[in-house]
Amino acid sequence: MKTNIVFDMFEPVNDAARGRDLLDALPESLSAERIVALNQSRTDLHSRREYEWNGLRFEVPPGVFLPGHTSRMIYDRLFDGRIEVRGRRYVAMGVGLGVEAVAAGLAGAREIHAVDVHSDSVATAARHFERHVGSSARSPLVPVVADVFEGFPDGARADVITFNPPAVRQPVSDDPDVVRNVCEGTPLLERFFAQLAAREILTPGGEVFVVASTTADLRGIVGHALEHGFVPEIRDLHDWQDGVVTHLFRFVRQAAA
Repeated sequence: MKTNIVFDMFEPVNDAARGRDLLDALPESLSAERIVALNQSRTDLHSRREYEWNGLRFEVPPGVFLPGHTSRMIYDRLFDGRIEVRGRRYVAMGVGLGVEAVAAGLAGAREIHAVDVHSDSVATAARHFERHVGSSARSPLVPVVADVFEGFPDGARADVITFNPPAVRQPVSDDPDVVRNVCEGTPLLERFFAQLAAREILTPGGEVFVVASTTADLRGIVGHALEHGFVPEIRDLHDWQDGVVTHLFRFVRQAAA
């Protein structure tokens, strides 16, 4: 049996210079052939499925993304406080099934925006939030259908944002639903950081957590973040023992000079 190894990185990156050092130290992407082999299209995307997290069951309608193991790097940390959302305004970008919205609600977030470009995913996330957290919770849910932040409510602010994007850099299917869920690639992250900076959604001291692996262009993603004034650190690494290493990045706005 393969053993999954998790490393926690506690030393923060405080300035753009150290961010550039981190950028230079990131690994190259896996080969195109290896990426395709690791991301064979699932045949059940257009069927009804089920998912379980923390003893809670989630119904997965056709076209809605079935979370993988990397998604738990966000869910578990929201729930246990390693990504702190209690009393804070939280945005679940690419909310999909809605597990992170539920985790944040159970953890006591002040407000939750459940954002996805796929309207069925947003509706699914809202149903699961109602079922597992409840409409009377102190964490109101705001469902948002938006292409990244295009369509995000004007004036809304966030203290914490998480995103497990479809950042695989190699096309693995012609199915638009597979592309949307798996392999939009680095351009999606460029738009994410550009819009986040331009709209000034993140509050002072706010945090952005992004999951990406060596199936993505890690240097491209972090490079775009730096270009738009976001300083990175690696909060966690997960080595899957098959050549894939998943990074949980934390980004904060660079302090004004």
